[in-house]
Amino acid sequence: MRNFLILLMLMPYVSFSQIRVSNKSENQNKYFTIVNETASATILYDTLDNVLVKRSAEFLASDIEKVSGKRPNIAYSDNSLKGNIIIVATIGNNRLVDKLIAEKKLNVDAIRGQWERYIVQTIKNPFPGVKQALVIVGSDRRGAAYGVFTLSEKMGVSPWYWWADVPVKKNDKIYLQKGRYVSDSPSIKYRGIFINDEAPALTNWAKEKFGGFNHVFYEKVFELLLRNKANYLWPAMWLPNAFSADDPENPRLADEYGIVISTSHHEPMMRAHHEWTRFNGGAWNYETNKEKLQEFWRGGIKRMGNYESVVTVGMRGDGDEGMSEETAVDLMKTIIADQRHIIADVTGKPAKETPQVWAIYKEVQDYYDKGMRVDDDIITLFSDDNWGNIRFLPKKEDQNANRKYGMYYHFDYVGAPVSYRWQNVTQIERVWEQMNLTYEWGVRDLWLVNVGDIKPMEFPISFFLDYAWDTDMKASDLPNYYVSWAEQQFGEDYAREIAEIMSLYNKYNARRIPEMLSPNTYSHENYREADRIIEEFDQLLNKSKTISDKLPKSHKSTYYQLVHFPIEMSANLNEMYVAAGKNKLYGEQGRASANVYAEKVKELFFKDAELTRQFHEDLEDGKWNHMMSQTHIGYTSWNHPRANMMPAISYIQADSSALLGFMVEHGLNPAWGGFSVEGHGLFSPGFSEYDPINKQSYYVELFNRGGGILNYSIEAKNDWIQLSKKEGNIRYDEKVYVNIDWNKAPKGKATGAIVIKGAGKEYTVNVPIRNNLPKAAGFIENNGVVSIEAANFTNRFNSKNISWIVVPNLGRTNSSITVAPANAERQKPGNNAPRVEYEFTVFEGGDLKVETYLSPIQNYKKNEGLKYAVAIDDEEPQIININEGEIKPDYEYAEWWTKSVADHIKKKTSVHRNVKPGKHILKVWMVDPGVVFQKFVIDAGGIRPSYLGPPESVYLKP
Repeated sequence: MRNFLILLMLMPYVSFSQIRVSNKSENQNKYFTIVNETASATILYDTLDNVLVKRSAEFLASDIEKVSGKRPNIAYSDNSLKGNIIIVATIGNNRLVDKLIAEKKLNVDAIRGQWERYIVQTIKNPFPGVKQALVIVGSDRRGAAYGVFTLSEKMGVSPWYWWADVPVKKNDKIYLQKGRYVSDSPSIKYRGIFINDEAPALTNWAKEKFGGFNHVFYEKVFELLLRNKANYLWPAMWLPNAFSADDPENPRLADEYGIVISTSHHEPMMRAHHEWTRFNGGAWNYETNKEKLQEFWRGGIKRMGNYESVVTVGMRGDGDEGMSEETAVDLMKTIIADQRHIIADVTGKPAKETPQVWAIYKEVQDYYDKGMRVDDDIITLFSDDNWGNIRFLPKKEDQNANRKYGMYYHFDYVGAPVSYRWQNVTQIERVWEQMNLTYEWGVRDLWLVNVGDIKPMEFPISFFLDYAWDTDMKASDLPNYYVSWAEQQFGEDYAREIAEIMSLYNKYNARRIPEMLSPNTYSHENYREADRIIEEFDQLLNKSKTISDKLPKSHKSTYYQLVHFPIEMSANLNEMYVAAGKNKLYGEQGRASANVYAEKVKELFFKDAELTRQFHEDLEDGKWNHMMSQTHIGYTSWNHPRANMMPAISYIQADSSALLGFMVEHGLNPAWGGFSVEGHGLFSPGFSEYDPINKQSYYVELFNRGGGILNYSIEAKNDWIQLSKKEGNIRYDEKVYVNIDWNKAPKGKATGAIVIKGAGKEYTVNVPIRNNLPKAAGFIENNGVVSIEAANFTNRFNSKNISWIVVPNLGRTNSSITVAPANAERQKPGNNAPRVEYEFTVFEGGDLKVETYLSPIQNYKKNEGLKYAVAIDDEEPQIININEGEIKPDYEYAEWWTKSVADHIKKKTSVHRNVKPGKHILKVWMVDPGVVFQKFVIDAGGIRPSYLGPPESVYLKP
């Protein structure tokens, strides 16, 4: 054990950088001693206080022991007033604290009567015989608990110490810098998670580890929530799970831990859905079975008793379905009114004194759309579209101090177009952008996120709950959040490197969910896209391996769970699908290597199973067995396959002797093997045009269409053509890169050639160049395409109250831009409206198409659609409605929605007529807030099909 000191600064809990470790000797004048060589402070609580205070004191003692090896004494009487003491209390429920307040040694006026606030303060000579006291006093029971866990975090106990086996930072001595810290109230009143879609992974794990979803399991969940400063839970409800009915200790312990229990959007009145079958209630139909439903609901409220809860009201159909084919507003109003009568009757107090929530989810949104509103005391819970895109926000005229709003968000989903449950596919940058939008539009009473099995969503869960606690986080702070979180789990030494790895992994996996990958997701023929995807994953995996090798043994398991395993699995999966795509393409081209890639697909498919086995059986002696058992390969519909199914592969019967084939990158006729792929007979293939600004480097790929060894040679017919290789022998494939020596190239336009020989055949490939480009600046056209990342603007113009901001790392390829504040008023394009500009150059005149890549935001205003404006140079701005054509009902199965959420992008095209060759300015205006720009692609006739679009163009400073 290291003989170091922890010097804890009294700073906000997110400021992990304020924790300082030192080997300097203790300074009694500056620091409060929690633990030293000879003693530890005694922890005191009052038996009059809430049971959560007692539990918090016990957690604090346990955490101090984890760090120092010494367990402090816990006492609840005045007889223990000696040495240094730590008092854990709530205002008005601790006699020692009341005495300190009365003697004006402790002022709690700032937090009295507030929601979940706390004070951490050191006091000199608080009582006779006591030199120093550390007081952790909460405005309420959770406030006290959060104060304790803030101290625990700063000592080095991660909230994920159990759920991700994060090692505790060991130190013999712990000192707290003297002072006073007063917390703010959380930004969001209720903050929590929904354990959902929990079979097979979490269900089988919980059965093996705890015997099911009983109180032993839930105690681990409750502790995790408290350590993350959450307070709210929708418990597991799939299959036969019924939180309160299955184990009566579940709700009782939830209340002891201060966790507010509610039920999901289709489970009203504190009843789990599966209880209805056990109740033998008959039809789930309020029009025909009203009395039985009321009896069932009354039982739920009686069982709730005095436990702190939020009661779900309203009604959906049986089993997460719509209640009826028509939107019966009057019936819904009647149901809620009757439910509130039951609540008031059972509790003996007005219904408004029992917190309630009405979930505007799926078809229930139609009720809201048609003007239905509930009493102001009921939280109206909006939702995203199950894919992280907010569907609806309250209109400004619906926002007032009395109305309450919440948001239900998703990190996991079972449903169309394809379920995603296996790995984390959520960028925290997207969470920040959408929840910032949510907050600024007045949704501040409840934030809930569907987290599936909890693992492997540790990182986004942390972010969601941290941001709900304190929304005072800017987009520019997001990179540092990665660093702080990595430092908390893995220490300071490699935190920045790990942060970068995590940010890239989240980006790569968010491009397209693993369950929706296919052999042709990424282009094998254009922009080297498929190979680039594999290269990016390989580089990330190698970086991760390097970090893993450097980390101490104590941190390797945690790193494997939180970082390395997800990357390794996703890298393997992407490589498998790319191999399957090559197998198909190469088979069509007659390549002998098609069979190699067929075997590669099999190898990678079974590697996926082996990596899963290692996670289940080898990691932590099987602690996390079953947790990665969700099927994720072979989806043919929205629902998961019963077992992982390998992508289809094909084998070819190759000729016994070597045969020459080749493929020209970025050519008009990309593949050649003695026949035309277009069926037009012989032709002369060629590359796209080279130029001295873009300095293109294209390859010709030689491949063997038969058996044996293929000997080949390539000859440049012009001295200005450079080849990476002039001859070779191959069993399968090899790339030869073709470049231009611009010092020797002729001026103007010219066409050179290379000659390919092999297996008795000879082919000529044209090499066209253009060496007379006009003066250029900005982003430069490359063979009919200009590609611009939105964050790389040439100029930006803000207005008095509206600013453009960059959201780092958000999006599929770079960073994104949007405007702040997110609730700004609609703007009219013009010289004074916020806009960004991008200088670019095209070499040929004509009509241009500007394809704008946008995050797939929904029309949260529910108006005619969200808009932006675009123009080239001084032309009249074109107003583009990004939601045009997005009509209801049944959006979840609409082609536009399916494509936008599958691709994680929405593309809108504008046409700009008669643009002259030369330099131009692309202008983009903000019209509506909440629109997020990722990329612009200007098509001058050269765009080629790909998933991510062409890589960013060369940029020349004006």
